[in-house]
Amino acid sequence: MKRSFQLKNTIALLAVFLIASSGSVLAQKKKPVLRHRPVAKKRVPVNRLLNVETGTVIRARMDQTITSKTAVVGSTFHATVTEPVYSTTGAVVIPVGSTVLGRVDSVIPARKGGKPGQIDASFTQVRLPNGYRRAINGSLTDLAGNTRSDDEGTATGKKMNNRKLIFIGGGTAGGAILGAAIGGGKGALIGGLLGAGGGFLGEKYTKGSEAEVRSGTEFGVYLNRSILLPKYHEMDETP
Repeated sequence: MKRSFQLKNTIALLAVFLIASSGSVLAQKKKPVLRHRPVAKKRVPVNRLLNVETGTVIRARMDQTITSKTAVVGSTFHATVTEPVYSTTGAVVIPVGSTVLGRVDSVIPARKGGKPGQIDASFTQVRLPNGYRRAINGSLTDLAGNTRSDDEGTATGKKMNNRKLIFIGGGTAGGAILGAAIGGGKGALIGGLLGAGGGFLGEKYTKGSEAEVRSGTEFGVYLNRSILLPKYHEMDETP
């Protein structure tokens, strides 16, 4: 009886030893889990957008000639920026040489009775020399009495008094005058390049002058809404 009890104890101890040995062998065969530190992602530099205020005037020079005799509603034209435009922080955002895209909104050819031709235009986009483009909401304005220059050289528009300015026939040698539409104020000459002329009070059967905006004519683009642009770089570094 005593021997039988000892034999059972020996077998039990042996079983416990075998189980413990097999567990340690399995633990050694199990591959350790490697924990990697997360790699920090590189931050891509983003250019900060700067504000150009409503009422800023972009000085531009016509790149082509358009006339009320042949212009079509919806057709586009280009003008080159002649002076840099600055943000509210004083950084250049639109350099000289940028292009402004214009659109013909309405055309009225010259008529009998001395009535001059008219071209109504708006401006929808500015394209920088580095290829960056930005949509704008711009209106035609003059450069003579409607703008002022601040300390940074930015041309800023004075109150337009709700004037809607358009190109009107009547300049010297078939040129154009920048005038106000019905309900607006007094018209103004475009940048002093074109002199005032007849065409407003012709005879009954005399045809008025066509509105011909020649290449090289200077005018202003009045921003009806503020825009955000990055500081200008010669290479396109914008995201």
